[in-house]
Amino acid sequence: MGYILVTGGTGFIGSHVCVELLLGGHKVVAVDNFANSNAATLFKMRQLAGCIDDDLRFFKVDLRDEAALAKVVEEHDVDACIHLAGSKAVGESVANPIHYYDNNMGGTFTLMRVLERRGIHRVIFSSSATVYGDPENLPIKEGDRLCATNPYGRTKLYLESMFRDLAHSDPKWQIFLLRYFNPIGAHPSGVIGEDPHGVPNNLMPYVAQVATGKRPQFTVFGDDYDTPDGTCLRDYIHVCDLAEGHVAALNRIMKDPIGCVAVNLGTGKGFSVLELVNAMEVASRKPVPCVVGERRPGDAAATYCDSSLATELLGWKAKRSIVDMCDDTWRFYSK
Repeated sequence: MGYILVTGGTGFIGSHVCVELLLGGHKVVAVDNFANSNAATLFKMRQLAGCIDDDLRFFKVDLRDEAALAKVVEEHDVDACIHLAGSKAVGESVANPIHYYDNNMGGTFTLMRVLERRGIHRVIFSSSATVYGDPENLPIKEGDRLCATNPYGRTKLYLESMFRDLAHSDPKWQIFLLRYFNPIGAHPSGVIGEDPHGVPNNLMPYVAQVATGKRPQFTVFGDDYDTPDGTCLRDYIHVCDLAEGHVAALNRIMKDPIGCVAVNLGTGKGFSVLELVNAMEVASRKPVPCVVGERRPGDAAATYCDSSLATELLGWKAKRSIVDMCDDTWRFYSK
């Protein structure tokens, strides 16, 4: 059995995916440039998986460095690639679109050239619910309208099109486009979780940092949406459920030709921003002071998915609750 190449392997999602792969008996070669992660995570991943060094190999590589990436791939017998690397903050993408197009799309183009030269045609791509924009229907199904409303979402949407073109051009390409909804939580051990550099761009680490006292308050962006409490509804999915979804997709792609298929990974339930804040207050037994700010451009009032295709194709279904997500997050942050 060869290695599974995981890009962005020390990031929030990448670290959990690597651990799940290792526990499932796979060997992993991970690459990351540490733009939003750190080397200490590698020790923690090995600790959780109980693996020897050869089972998890790591190289500090930026995907845009084609020579360095090609060297890693050429030195390992790679069976498939799980592509998670990229910048992921909506607001940052609006402020700095050139970086997002360069990093997310340029890095992916380089990766695909390297894989193609080595005859590696199985890819699981980290896409996003942002490709649906402001949805016309709820729950969102894979065949619904695609209409990204910000540069981050457009990089995912354009890359999805590129992957479909690849699969159309050559039937050897077998690709899952996994459209995640809102990953939160942490490993139940509290050893790994979401620990971004600087000010968090995502909701959950910011709320957790307010609960620890690291930040004074949390800003709710708009409380006048057409939702039960006026704040946005999102489909929050536990990162461990998400990691298990990647392994299920890998297992399927290794045995059956599937072409290029998009699959939603979510719980199918919407929770509001205030519901999540309240759940974190319960988990942490700490107050999370909130203030209401202006709406953010591009934010949809509600997004939650129909994940029945993931159950049908992958035999996967999210198992963990919003309580689990907050309890595990707090365990990570309180450590």
